[in-house]
Amino acid sequence: MAQYANPNQFGAPMESMDGEPQGYMAQDEEWEREGLLDPAWEKQQRKTFTAWVNSHLRKAGTQIENIEEDFRNGLKLMLLLEVISGETLPKPDRGKMRFHKIANVNKALDFIASKGVKLVSIGAEEIVDGNVKMTLGMIWTIILRFAIQDISVEEMTAKEGLLLWCQRKTAPYKNVNVQNFHLSWRDGLAFCALIHRHRPDLLDYSKLSKDNPLENLNLAFDIAEKYLDIPRMLDPEDLLTNEKPDERQIMTYVSCYYHAFQGAMQAEMAANRICKVLKVNQDNERLMEEYERLASDLLEWIRRTLPWLESRQSGNSLVAVQKKLEEYREYRRKHKPPRVEQKAKLETNFNTLQTKLRLSNRPAYMPTEGRMITDIQRAWNGLLGCEKTFEEWLLAELMRLERLEHLAKKFKHKADIHEAWTSGKEEMLSSQDYKNCKIFELKAMKKKHEAFESDLAAHQDRVEQIAAIAQELNALDYWDSAAVNGRCQKICDQWDRLGTLTQQRRHGMDEAEKVLERVDSLHLEFAKRAAPFNNWLDGTREDLVDMFIVHTLDEIQGLIDAHAQFKATLGEADKEFTSIISLIHECESFAKQYNVPGATINPYTNLTGKDVQSKWNEVKTLVPQRDQTLQDELKKQENNEALRRQFAEKSNQVGPWIERQMDAVAAIGMGMQGSLEEQLSRLREYEEAVYQFKPHLEELERINQQIQESFVFENRYTQYTMETLRVGWEQLVTSVNRTINEVENQILTRDSKGITQEQLNEFRASFNHFDKSRTGRLNPEEFKNCLISLGYSVGQDKQGEIDFQRILSIVDPNASGYVQFDCFLDFMTRESTDVDTAEQVIDSFRILAADKPYILPEELRRELPPDQAEYCIQRMQPYSGIDAVQGALDYMSFSTALYGESDL
Repeated sequence: MAQYANPNQFGAPMESMDGEPQGYMAQDEEWEREGLLDPAWEKQQRKTFTAWVNSHLRKAGTQIENIEEDFRNGLKLMLLLEVISGETLPKPDRGKMRFHKIANVNKALDFIASKGVKLVSIGAEEIVDGNVKMTLGMIWTIILRFAIQDISVEEMTAKEGLLLWCQRKTAPYKNVNVQNFHLSWRDGLAFCALIHRHRPDLLDYSKLSKDNPLENLNLAFDIAEKYLDIPRMLDPEDLLTNEKPDERQIMTYVSCYYHAFQGAMQAEMAANRICKVLKVNQDNERLMEEYERLASDLLEWIRRTLPWLESRQSGNSLVAVQKKLEEYREYRRKHKPPRVEQKAKLETNFNTLQTKLRLSNRPAYMPTEGRMITDIQRAWNGLLGCEKTFEEWLLAELMRLERLEHLAKKFKHKADIHEAWTSGKEEMLSSQDYKNCKIFELKAMKKKHEAFESDLAAHQDRVEQIAAIAQELNALDYWDSAAVNGRCQKICDQWDRLGTLTQQRRHGMDEAEKVLERVDSLHLEFAKRAAPFNNWLDGTREDLVDMFIVHTLDEIQGLIDAHAQFKATLGEADKEFTSIISLIHECESFAKQYNVPGATINPYTNLTGKDVQSKWNEVKTLVPQRDQTLQDELKKQENNEALRRQFAEKSNQVGPWIERQMDAVAAIGMGMQGSLEEQLSRLREYEEAVYQFKPHLEELERINQQIQESFVFENRYTQYTMETLRVGWEQLVTSVNRTINEVENQILTRDSKGITQEQLNEFRASFNHFDKSRTGRLNPEEFKNCLISLGYSVGQDKQGEIDFQRILSIVDPNASGYVQFDCFLDFMTRESTDVDTAEQVIDSFRILAADKPYILPEELRRELPPDQAEYCIQRMQPYSGIDAVQGALDYMSFSTALYGESDL
């Protein structure tokens, strides 16, 4: 028979030719001589073995009656071996002498030995002499070798495999627990369960009872003999009366069930293949759903975050901008890091999914529109750009608002001084008192007016300064620009009126000058000298209390140097002050000497010696105060300089470290430094080192916060900024995670494809040789040269170009224009690997469907696990052929859809 024709298919479960015991027959090497001595067992075995032998000899048109007598001449023994092996034995000797019989038996025994069986203690003479024990032992050896040995379940021995097969087939049945080949079969339910499992139409198992063992046994034996062509090898009464039924009898009989239902086993194997394919498909679908969920969540977070980063509403408030800056720091510390990890996980899951799809011969996964890796990277890059511009805007806004506060205070200060100076000037200029005075009084009024004009011209610069400050406040969008503009306009309008009134008053006094001749030269001299000196005092006092803003040591040092130069001019000013005061003393002395009434009143100026004295004393008091203010600012700038140096020292360590780590990870990514496991181990070490190094970056964040709070906006001691270090850190973390994922995928590919480390190194060396730019990918021309270097024939003719484009569509399914290493590796190994195909799955379904072009739901539920059976039922389209029955499902379109060859 064909099923016995290949003795080496699963390995002979007996002693091999070199004497080493193998499998079940190693345990039965002496075929249990003690059992053969039991007359009851001998009788049972004689009956069972005779029935088994006749079940095969019937095919040759003969049978035996007495097992120890009919094999004595060796003829039927040789015939039995030819029937069960499907092979032809040497021509038998036809003589009737004893040596003829021994020669025939030896030919049979030699044939058994040629199949890898060593017959222990069994000789031809004993068979010829009709030794029943030796004859039964020989028949048991033949049964083991040709009926039981080729039974293989999950690489177990023949006995264990047959027992496991029985356990699996009878597991769903009540009152059946197969643990051995003797007591577990006495009630007959196990035999009935095997029949019902494969042929439910032959008996109704639900009507059977454990309390009727004899009926159960007779029912099973009768059905097996009538419908399954299995002879009645066992006696029900013997099974029930013997304390322990003979194991060999039952194994021999059950093996006939196994061979009778071997077709059902093919269906089971087909079901297993379908389960495997469906499980891969279900796992891939779960990964796709996880990717879609993560991508949607990340893109939604970016969408919600961008409006906040793009907002440029500061409310023109320094406090509000400082609050926004603190919120941004909180965002960088707490909210963004988890999203960086989420993005890395998203890319890792995507690469793992694509690798699994390639390894399972599935088409590449194309995410939902707008959720591609490129879309996520584009959105992420937009987020990074917004972060950079947002932080730059915050810092610029801080500088602008600080400048605005300074200018507003300066404007108020100068405007207050100017308005104080102009107070009452319009009334004074509008007066016509010069018409009612004496000539010398008129002269005095004229000189006084000239002094006022001089003073008015000196104040022109202050008015221009006020207007310039107001213009700058408008340019910087000061929040209270309306009030500033109103006050500035009021000052300018008043200044124009003062100019007009001054000209009108001069014209009136010129008219009266014809009659005014006398003038007090001494008062005039005082007025001429005191007025500019007083203006200088006013300007000096204003400068000494003027507010300033600096950001560097050079700027504050420039102010200190300018102040030192100013102090150097105080000597000359003191001389001028002494000279002016001496004029007052001289006037007083002259008035006292000549008793001039009203001589103490200077008609040319409102200034008095007390005014000049008071302002001069105030200047001398403000100078040391200014010294102290400059020194305080110098200390502040020195502290800022120390912060710059501290940040530079730390960043000049962190920056190169990050660059070195990036170079090291990139070098590992080239794949030529040891085995993949060693590369993965080093990458894990780098990953741990990166997270161990993170406190250095956090310390830099703390220093950077102090620098920003101190309004330090540049650092000439380092090329690194906090932003560049953050981006470098994020790139390093992403690079480590991506490289780890690539190496893990290469390990997965290597292990699943069964390639050696040397082959992998050869592929990597060839890939790296043509990857001139060291980008980890090849363009089509580089890829073609790499294939040629590996001995792959790619012609230069039109057919060669067509073949190359076909290969290119495999390694670059998304038409990105580049070939990644994992796709290159998959291509170099996949053609020699046994992978599931749509045709194999269709063949498996066809077995389950008993060669029908459709399959029924009850067949799927019977052969597949519940969850995968329902998976198929829900996704299969109804079968629409002319031979369709109710509930028929189309398994062909379903199988092709699994591999992307049609729409599911």
